[in-house]
Amino acid sequence: MTPKLADMPRLSGQVEGIGAEPLMTAKDTSSGERFTEALTVPVGTDQNGQHRLALEFIFDWINRHSPGVEIVAAGHRIVHGGDHYGAPVVLTPEVVAELETLIPLAPLHQPHNLRAIKSLFGLMPDVRQVGCFDTAFHRTRLPVAERFPLPRALFNEGVKRYGFHGLSYEYVSRQLPDLLGEEKARGAIIIAHLGNGASMCALNEGQSRDTSMGFTAVDGLMMGTRTGSLDPGVILHLIEQKGMDAKGLSNLIYKQSGLLGVSGLSQDMRALLESDEDSAKEAIELFCYRAACMIGQLSMAAGGLEALVFTGGIGEHAAPIRARIAEWLEWTGLRLYPAANQRHATRIHTKDSKVEVLVVPTNEEWMIGHHAVNLLGLG
Repeated sequence: MTPKLADMPRLSGQVEGIGAEPLMTAKDTSSGERFTEALTVPVGTDQNGQHRLALEFIFDWINRHSPGVEIVAAGHRIVHGGDHYGAPVVLTPEVVAELETLIPLAPLHQPHNLRAIKSLFGLMPDVRQVGCFDTAFHRTRLPVAERFPLPRALFNEGVKRYGFHGLSYEYVSRQLPDLLGEEKARGAIIIAHLGNGASMCALNEGQSRDTSMGFTAVDGLMMGTRTGSLDPGVILHLIEQKGMDAKGLSNLIYKQSGLLGVSGLSQDMRALLESDEDSAKEAIELFCYRAACMIGQLSMAAGGLEALVFTGGIGEHAAPIRARIAEWLEWTGLRLYPAANQRHATRIHTKDSKVEVLVVPTNEEWMIGHHAVNLLGLG
């Protein structure tokens, strides 16, 4: 289901830098006008206070920009829904309390997701809120794809593969019938969500069959600052031989590795593509190699490879990365059309390619809004 122009938001934007120097950027999609405003945060304001201030600032800005607009609902991206939440849900204090129990499964993301919800309960108690889960799309994955080869007791406690980026995959998968045709859209498809956080999803019959991320969002592909899949023996070595503790390991695998760690220069793919340093070239090559390997692995779960879809910041905008990944996959019969790839066309494969290759922008915010409108009967 391709979104229509009428479904697009009139205003869009974000506040970045919470915890440092918050800055709001916004756009009026009807006029194209852009806005940038800094937030003033009193010294000593904690994370909860900063989220609340950011929401107050947004509501004030909306009121100044579009007087009379009534806020009737709020949709939230929540990284982890665990085993209980496989679909969007109306948020209540009781639901939020249950979602807080999942913080140990997503300690870097879940607290921030829930902080905004709780702030809004206080600011606008009459506004209904809907939670949309990044894990939900993967509830259809193959049962065998859920498990680690660990004792059953751990699996029963929730130590299993969940997968993430589900809202992105759901949005992109809804575009595929229009782009590929109904029949091929039900076939063997790999969606590559490549960005600072990166993952892939194997689809068949339009549903997730497996995905690269697992118990946490650090598993799978090499990312901007995250390791991706890592031999657990490396962790044991760092504990036993280097004396690293949990905090040090967490910083290493989440914040100091990936493109940043290998290049020693930057986590930003754009900066690495512009660099002449050998370490930058090595980081790019490793990123592409591991991506191509994951496509091969997930093709088995998808039942083949009829189409490869690039999305996310790198997937949508980095033509050299798409080209190098395609080179690794030439054994599949995939052939990229260089001119189409360079101009970021929707279809970037040659006529004789055995695999269709698409570039499809993602829109997780539209997906959240769509779910909120449908669940609350606002359409």
